[in-house]
Amino acid sequence: MTVRFVELGAPAEPLRIEYAWIAPQRRERPLLVFLHEGLGSLAMWRDWPAQVCAAGDFRGLVYSRPGYGQSTPRPAHERWRPDFMHVHALDVLPRLLAALASESDTARPWLVGHSDGGSIALILAARRPGAVAGVVAIAPHIFVEDVSIASIEKAREAYRTTDLPRRLVRYHADPDSAFYGWNDVWLAPQFRDWSIEAMLSRLHCPVLAIQGVDDEYGTLAQIEGIRERAPQAELVVLDGCGHSPHRDRADAMTQAIVGFVARHEPLTQR
Repeated sequence: MTVRFVELGAPAEPLRIEYAWIAPQRRERPLLVFLHEGLGSLAMWRDWPAQVCAAGDFRGLVYSRPGYGQSTPRPAHERWRPDFMHVHALDVLPRLLAALASESDTARPWLVGHSDGGSIALILAARRPGAVAGVVAIAPHIFVEDVSIASIEKAREAYRTTDLPRRLVRYHADPDSAFYGWNDVWLAPQFRDWSIEAMLSRLHCPVLAIQGVDDEYGTLAQIEGIRERAPQAELVVLDGCGHSPHRDRADAMTQAIVGFVARHEPLTQR
């Protein structure tokens, strides 16, 4: 993948977003947009998006949200609000897709989101149902659980007492921006009431929700809650798998996504 940058105009100051296309020559094939986790980035996906696109003959778009990777860092004084995932879903991502529209002829991409990225994908699909062809939500969050908070508290301790900041330099130009942007908002008292459950009944596109049995950041209540409110959702539960199924069970993940898109792609184009 060739990493590029695009400037997104903003009310205060422009955002510089790093992105990369996968197999852009497949202009007639489905486009998968990969949305990383709360501490992820373009680079942290490694080669898994390319593997999925190769297996399904798809195109792909991978990018780092503001505050992550090589994109515009979060200012040190800035604290994200509890609605930060809504901001990414309803403001940043649509502006990015619009800015790159000349490089893609697919009006309705498939969103493949991990963790916070999965929640962002669900928010956009629920609030703007005509904007996406379908959603693959990998270990998403639809409400806040005690297990999530406990694991995020452990992550903060690890960041303060181990070499985690040094290791994150491989994936983020500003590790503090990436880590504390995510960690501070999740541990803020006002975030405990965050939920997107009510909007899930507005999901009308195909949805595939995937979670590992051993996910340390959430229970199966997360994806089960999606199907309760969006009965068309298909669930995949993976044994021997934690919070990152694309690393723990990469082959099973790829197979599930390729089959899911193949089953639904003809219907979404009607």
